Formats: sequence, structure tokens, C-alpha cells
Amino acid sequence: MRLLMCPIASGSSGNCTYIVLNGTRLLVDAGISCARICSGLAQIGTTPEELHGILITHEHVDHIKGLAVFCRRHEIPIYANAGTWEGMEEKRVEVPDKLKRVFETDEEFFLDKVSVRPFAIPHDAREPVGFVISASPLSCAVATDIGHISDRWIDPILGSQAVLLESNHDVNMVKSGSYPASLKRRILSNKGHLNNLDAGAVLARLVRNGTQAAFLGHLSGENNLPELAYNQVTEVLSQESIRVDRDVRIMVARRERISDMIVFSTDG
Repeated sequence: MRLLMCPIASGSSGNCTYIVLNGTRLLVDAGISCARICSGLAQIGTTPEELHGILITHEHVDHIKGLAVFCRRHEIPIYANAGTWEGMEEKRVEVPDKLKRVFETDEEFFLDKVSVRPFAIPHDAREPVGFVISASPLSCAVATDIGHISDRWIDPILGSQAVLLESNHDVNMVKSGSYPASLKRRILSNKGHLNNLDAGAVLARLVRNGTQAAFLGHLSGENNLPELAYNQVTEVLSQESIRVDRDVRIMVARRERISDMIVFSTDG
């Protein structure tokens, strides 16, 4: 069995992650153009026609920008909960009924050869979720757009070998930056985004529970830098006696190009 995880794009300007597990090929979110999604898949060595489905975390534009065009052009089923479908309909995202699939938050469902568990996350959207995708003994998780640390969303992803974890911003950069006060409050709120130091604290817990590789994702273009996110997270891990590149592999997911891949395989 083989697990492959590769962010095609990750950041405040657009998010799309390619995952393969047990032969099932999925996208999580489609927040970049159809052309960029297709280009990213080609660079990985696959095509849209090989996908089994697209999982949507929530209806914000950086997660659904290319969804309508991509799914209509390639007829890929789309999986979202009722709240997210309502949010997308309000944004006039036109998806053919035959491609719509509805799941219940916190209820496991099966897609081709994998289990998908959508779990609730604290964010300012209609019914936002992250995902754990598994086929024993392998699993991976996508956990971004998260306002604060909570067992409510951490517990479901414990034990995942690979994780895409939000490391959105540096708190000081937000506070001293040029954003209006209302936007700063939103980012720093309990339904905003996870900062670098909190991402490090969460990752330390994940590593102690089996996570071996992680992407730091959904970085802000205005309030973070890839090297800053990496350094702050690894400093937290060092304080927790976790050795980067020995206990865990860490990569920063890129905004404008596909990232490196996380790959795990078993004999089963």
C-alpha cells in the first residue's frame, strides 16, 4: 500500500492538495484556477480523469476558486457537507447535481478504497472541516483554516503519518502590519487562523502520536515567510526535544508552485 501527499498550492491565495492512498486519488480543495490544477497534476504525473473525487473543506474563495470549471470540464464528483454546499450556492458556484455528494461532519464515509473522516474546525465559515483519509495502516490529514488549538480537531488527526497543518502567520507581523484593525482581529480570533508557534505546539503533540512528516501550510502572503514559519515551528519542536529530520520531516507547502511529496509505503 502507498500513501502520497503533495500540495499543488497552499496559501492565502489558493489551496489544493493531491492525495493518493490505496490507489484512490483525491483532491482536497480547488482554490486555484482549473489551468493551475491541471498543470500541477501533470507535473505530478497524473490527469484529472484519474481522480476519484474532490473534498471541500469550506466555501471561502481560496478553497473553491477553480472548482466549478474544473468539475464541469472533467466531471469529477465533489464531496462537501450541507453547510458548505449552502455557502457555495450563495457564492453562485455552479456544480451539476449529478456531481454533488453530501457528507455529515464527524461521520466517516468511504470513497473508493479509503475511509474519509471529516472533522469540525474553528473557522469563520458555514460548516468548515478538515479531513483524515485512511486505509489501514496508513493515514494522512489536512488541517488548515483553524482559529485556535483544541482537542476537538487535534484528536481526530492523532496517528496520521502525514499531515498538512496550518502555520498561517507570525502574531507580531499581524499586529504591526498594514491590515485594517477588523481584519487583524479576524485573523487572530478563535475562528481565524493558526499562528506559527501554535502550529509548533500542535505538531509536537502529533509527532509524539505517530506523525512522521508534515507540511506547514496556508501561509499568509502578508504576515509570514516560509523560513520564518519553518524556524519558529522547529524551535518549538526543539524545546520539546523533538529532532527535525530524525523524529519528523518538515516541509513548507508553497503558494505558487507544487511542493515536494510525502510518500509512505507498506508491504500490505
